Amino acid sequence: QVQLMESGGGLVQAGGSLRLSCAASGDIFSINAMAWYRQAPGKQRELVAAFTSGGSTNYADSVKGRFTISGDNAKKTVYLQMNSLKPEDTAVYYCAEKSRWPYYWGQGTQVTISS
Repeated sequence: QVQLMESGGGLVQAGGSLRLSCAASGDIFSINAMAWYRQAPGKQRELVAAFTSGGSTNYADSVKGRFTISGDNAKKTVYLQMNSLKPEDTAVYYCAEKSRWPYYWGQGTQVTISS
């Protein structure tokens, strides 16, 4: 079993920044299989950022250059630094652990960007 707990969401103005955290516990050996997704009202859940094999990272085109995924293996915690936020970034952000199917998901954290 894996438990994921997101935090750091909130309401900010456009152009602002937020840093999300996802703390993992349980049967997890590495944060390299973790990723961030988001789901806006009426839309499908989409991948925002992820670690890839080899230690690289992957980003949705809509967030490239603005968002950065990072992590601390010792703390089993993954972060999502979000800069230059836009109203279209408004969504519930979820952390996922993708080393097995089905993925483990956190409960999500709401991010709201006002214009």
